Amino acid sequence: MTTLSRREMLLSPVALAATSALSAAGGEKKMTLAMHQNTSNGAGYRKSLEGWARAGIKNVEITNILLDEFLKTDDLAAARRVITDLGLNLVHAATGVTELWEPNPNRAAALDNLKRHCEMFANMGLNRVYASTATSKKVTEDDYKAGADNIHDAGEVAKQFNMSLRIEFLRTSTFISTLPTILKMTRAAAHPNIAPMLDCYHFWSGLNKFEDLDLIHPGEIGHVHFQDVPDMPRELLDLSTRIIPGDGVSPLTRILGKLAEKGYAGPLSVELFLPKFQQGDPYEVAREIRLKSEAVMRQARVM
Repeated sequence: MTTLSRREMLLSPVALAATSALSAAGGEKKMTLAMHQNTSNGAGYRKSLEGWARAGIKNVEITNILLDEFLKTDDLAAARRVITDLGLNLVHAATGVTELWEPNPNRAAALDNLKRHCEMFANMGLNRVYASTATSKKVTEDDYKAGADNIHDAGEVAKQFNMSLRIEFLRTSTFISTLPTILKMTRAAAHPNIAPMLDCYHFWSGLNKFEDLDLIHPGEIGHVHFQDVPDMPRELLDLSTRIIPGDGVSPLTRILGKLAEKGYAGPLSVELFLPKFQQGDPYEVAREIRLKSEAVMRQARVM
């Protein structure tokens, strides 16, 4: 895939601004632990947040699925009050929108869906959301050329709501499944409201090399999902094999160190899918996650 060098050049001021901001702060900005609502999906919107708050979690990433369920019986103002009353910081949200990036006949509907979710989360006081690259469509090289324009179109939707739209590459996607590809695509799109994000599970279990982290420009990564993988054949890994940071074999301290070197100083959002987490007591789950995750972060010197 060939990138558009002129568009890449347009991103230079963004990267330089991020680097300058970090320098102005004396390079002391640190990463923060966050929890993704997928981890306590079975508890629902309110109970997951209440349990996490009791465990000392401050930063939360909510999902469209649990919020939509909450909104069947209540409104957005009430959803926001749950967060503020618990003293939580809403740092990110999953839109759940698919078919945005790859050429397909449903893109117009996908953009409308993205608009609806951006408006909903903006009314929650949020300006940072993401959508994944999930697809099983058979693609061609020409699809990647169109993909950059599709990403730009999504950025225009996000811009209407002053929203930063982050793109999560999935290891199982047939379109964008690796860090090098998402970096090339977002640079080619060159939209200020678009940023790549990194999920530690998808990165380490997929078709990536550790050295791919060197490709990141300063300040380029918009958000990070944080989890570990067990010592087993990578071919057997799936969503249910994600485990708590520190319990597996991923080189998380090295990954965090490299991200810090690249200027990332945002949330590390723990996203797990095992039933014992999703159906467990949110307080107990969050307490264990906080204990183990913060140990990894301290070892990496990012908190």
